[in-house]
Amino acid sequence: MDATEKTIALFTTRMRQMILRFQDMKTENRRLAGLVKEREAKIAQLEAQLTQATNDYNALKMARMIEVTDGDVDGALKRVSKLIRDVNKCITLLSEK
Repeated sequence: MDATEKTIALFTTRMRQMILRFQDMKTENRRLAGLVKEREAKIAQLEAQLTQATNDYNALKMARMIEVTDGDVDGALKRVSKLIRDVNKCITLLSEK
């Protein structure tokens, strides 16, 4: 075997190795692309769940604000009356100075 044949044989071997490596990379790329699609689908599902949970929470919060019992109204009126008395006392104290 002369130098030219050795060079051609080495070149052929390297090309086969490169082709095998390329095929491995192509397979790995397909696997990773599938994994990315799965993750994107999972993210979309979780975002939908989050949106639904947020909407449910807001609806529940609104329902709790609308749901007023007599005790809540009486309590609120007493707190407002107390605040008004406190403000009147402050005004009176400031007026005297």
